[in-house]
Amino acid sequence: MNITKESIDALNAVVKVEISAADYQDKVDKILKDYRQKANIPGFRKGQVPMGLVKKQYGKSIMIDEVNKLLQESLNNFLVEEKLDILGNPLPKMQDDFNWDAEDYAFEFELGLAPEFDVDLSGKNKITQYNIVADEELLNKEVENLQKRFGKLVTKEVVEEGVNIAGSFANEEKGIDKKSTISLEDIKGKVNQKKFIGKKVGDVVALESKGLFDDDHKLMGALGLGHDEVHGLEIPLTFTIEEINVTELAEVNQELFDKIFGPDVVKSVEELKEKIKEDAEKQFQQQADQQLLNAVTEYLVENTKFDLPAEFLKKWLAVAGEKPMSAEQAAEEFDKSEKGLRYQLIEGKVIKDNNLQIDFKELQDFTKGFVKAQMAQYGQLNPEEKDLEDIVQRVLSNQDEAKRLQEQLMSQKLLTFYKENITFKVKEVNYENFVKEVYK
Repeated sequence: MNITKESIDALNAVVKVEISAADYQDKVDKILKDYRQKANIPGFRKGQVPMGLVKKQYGKSIMIDEVNKLLQESLNNFLVEEKLDILGNPLPKMQDDFNWDAEDYAFEFELGLAPEFDVDLSGKNKITQYNIVADEELLNKEVENLQKRFGKLVTKEVVEEGVNIAGSFANEEKGIDKKSTISLEDIKGKVNQKKFIGKKVGDVVALESKGLFDDDHKLMGALGLGHDEVHGLEIPLTFTIEEINVTELAEVNQELFDKIFGPDVVKSVEELKEKIKEDAEKQFQQQADQQLLNAVTEYLVENTKFDLPAEFLKKWLAVAGEKPMSAEQAAEEFDKSEKGLRYQLIEGKVIKDNNLQIDFKELQDFTKGFVKAQMAQYGQLNPEEKDLEDIVQRVLSNQDEAKRLQEQLMSQKLLTFYKENITFKVKEVNYENFVKEVYK
């Protein structure tokens, strides 16, 4: 057997694999002998079938099978031995004059090679790192939310400002009959709100779906419809009022503090706000970190220049999936996936060059922290260590789950690495301004 590589350019190559009868014949003969011993052919005793007949019936298919196995194995070994970093998979070149009746064969494969490039992390102050703070306005709002949550419902006779209204939305044509609870302040516009003011239990309010709420999500929930169904929906609605109430805010005192945090953990409004600030900014940090990782990704893709074997990748995409694509479809798919592929290559180089590896112990510890956080959400704050380890083992035995957690851990490692090696422009903002700037 002979394997050679011909470089077309820096990103494309052709590998030629030459296989002769001597490379596969012994294996084929051995399998044929085994077939002869086991074959059940009418007119012959088991094990006494003439070898010529066995070869005639099975020889060619066994030979093709063995040549293909040898071809795949030798090609894979060659790629490893030569340390060829390829994109996609080798593509066999079609040969019009190929003949399986020959004894010697030559196969050619096109390769798309990964480009060589450097990643520059020295772009000082080119990327904004947000420090999101919980300002006084947010803290006051959260205190009021706690007062509402621990307040008590008081029934009202008529609809007035600040009330919640339970009832049923209906539209016969669309088959809508949905019980919902809405807040009067969620209703968009003074004209719509005035339709409710002064109404009592049992009254029916005539409405229009268009412009009833600030956004489609509230309309989806109120009518029990999907996003596609409410998009651009313009139909008449009726709302039959079944209950009117208002939340009487709980007093901000020690009783409220104890209900929220336990006895004497918080003893003043200042301490309450400090707790809220601490919890809020922990959540904000997660969003800021995700935004920073996204921003670094965008920056590196934009500023790390290298070519890709585009034509090879388009050909590979055309045949790589379950359903073959046309050349036009493959080109479109390449355009959609190019940015992601570029970042995969950049990320892979950063990981390799800086030895950002994950060992199994790290993955176990990360998974344990993930499981503990999940359990805490359901009130299990101090799980037994053995129970925790059993859950971690079960989670990691699921390949998809283990892969997902490994990707999360690597993202965390990359973020830490970027924070230590890139100089960012730090900007302090409140949450509202963060949303406006980042999500537009």
